[in-house]
Amino acid sequence: MRARLQDLDKQLAGGLAPVYVVSGDEPLQVGEAADAVRAAARAAGYTNRERFEAGTGFDWDRLAAEANSLSLFAEQKIIDLRIPGGKPGKDGGAALAGYCAAPPPDTLLLVTLPRLDRAQLNSKWVKALENAGVLVQIWPIEGRQLVPWIEQRLRRAGLRPGPQVAALLAERVEGNLLAANQEIEKLLLLHGPGDIDAEGLAAAVADSARYDVFELVDSALRGEPARCVRILAGLRGEGVAPPVVLWALARELRGLLGLAQELARGISADQAMTRARVWDKRKPVLGAGLKRLRPAELRQLLARCQSIDGVIKGIRRDDPWRWLEQAVLQLAGARALTLPL
Repeated sequence: MRARLQDLDKQLAGGLAPVYVVSGDEPLQVGEAADAVRAAARAAGYTNRERFEAGTGFDWDRLAAEANSLSLFAEQKIIDLRIPGGKPGKDGGAALAGYCAAPPPDTLLLVTLPRLDRAQLNSKWVKALENAGVLVQIWPIEGRQLVPWIEQRLRRAGLRPGPQVAALLAERVEGNLLAANQEIEKLLLLHGPGDIDAEGLAAAVADSARYDVFELVDSALRGEPARCVRILAGLRGEGVAPPVVLWALARELRGLLGLAQELARGISADQAMTRARVWDKRKPVLGAGLKRLRPAELRQLLARCQSIDGVIKGIRRDDPWRWLEQAVLQLAGARALTLPL
């Protein structure tokens, strides 16, 4: 069967199908739809998860082998199958159709792939997936749909937008939903929950553009230590609390560590960032950081963040801004003072 994205939560609440297919070219919505399926499955007791990336040269026999394998503890499991090219080929199509002919019990198959064209929708393998479960097609949010979508996201985040707020934000992000989501996160961080009018949005955007905690991290990843020091000084002068800066730094480090670990396993940087739903404008920034930083260095920086948290909380008597500066300089590849962990 087919389900609209807005009906997916209701469908999941009514009972899980053995197969889910999420198809689309908009990474934020595709990722959130897949997350919703995984969350519903975990809540239903699917505690084990096997992930496969069906790229060029993928051995489709692995799908049948995983479907037929029995857990030692008979756990329910999710097979998370990603087809980045969108076309499984002859062998893949046959493997998917064969799987759907007799879906194994206690197993949920989640397939994510780019937008399916008309020929693919009429293919045997897509028909088999659709007949065995639920097909969710993701469509772009464009034109007049964007402003209501942004307003809904603002309200979901705890913000109550006044007139023109959603329209102004839509104009700023130019249709990029990932950018819109990030702007809402920043707005919540700078403004806090509650009512926000156009003037408040403009002020928050101006502050964000001038001394932005996210730009601080991006400057560090680009290897710009002097700019990092200027931004930190600006943030401090504007009265931004050290925990806000630490939150942005640690959040980026955790994401970067995940990408670096993927690279260490032989996954390409582009594939890793696509999996992580990194929007295109940020890929060069993260790519620059990944070229310089290895998993061990990122773990050390995360340990440094834990120490900074202790300084902020008063466990250690020191200036948290000094510690933040040293961590950011280390991330930027500059020589920094040696501070204890």
